[in-house]
Amino acid sequence: MDITVNQQHYTVPEGCTVQSLLADVLNQSPKGLAIAVNQTIVSKADWEQELLNHGDHIIIITATQGG
Repeated sequence: MDITVNQQHYTVPEGCTVQSLLADVLNQSPKGLAIAVNQTIVSKADWEQELLNHGDHIIIITATQGG
């Protein structure tokens, strides 16, 4: 199925969760991230259960230090 992550298109398998998207598709550490699926923030505690659907728009925001 096709999804969009930060305006980049990806093809992921059916049953892909937010957690597996980060680990298996993007190879990204979950530390310091906030994730929204279709403009709804997903709690980090729910990443393993949050299934993605065809056409979803995911925004990943990385926390940075500074002022």
